Amino acid sequence: MAGLTLRGGKRMIQFNNDDDWNTPKSVWESIAHLLPKDKVIWECFYSNGKSGEYLTELGFNVEHHKIDFFEDPPFDYDLLVENPPYTSKSRTFKRLRELDIPFMLLVPVATVTKQFLKKHFINQLQMVIPSKRIHFVRGGEQSKSSWFDVVWLCYKMNLERDITYL
Repeated sequence: MAGLTLRGGKRMIQFNNDDDWNTPKSVWESIAHLLPKDKVIWECFYSNGKSGEYLTELGFNVEHHKIDFFEDPPFDYDLLVENPPYTSKSRTFKRLRELDIPFMLLVPVATVTKQFLKKHFINQLQMVIPSKRIHFVRGGEQSKSSWFDVVWLCYKMNLERDITYL
């Protein structure tokens, strides 16, 4: 279960150890062509902080802070791009429905069959399918294998096709 701590006067949500799988830079590079350079990206789950650094290195204007996505007001941004904590998928999609903002979320492919997704975004999503299985980073080291496939679920991103293969 997620917990909440205070750091520097800001609330910061903490997640299960099972959620400590971070996205390698190569994954951000693979979707960079799909992201508008003239928009502010909110990378809302801080984790190890690397994803915000990677997107900034790729030339994007990024808001990436240690806050509680579920409770704190969002920053000034145009879209959200994120690999959210998988144990909070239902809660994340509910919050995104409330915010009604463009997003790209990296989620396990099985997420597309979940009722919470249908409830909040039926017939409103586009999908980006990675070219290969992603091996995430844990404890500073990239895993050598992954036991599940992931896809990017996109809302209001106005991609050229409803299903995009990388």
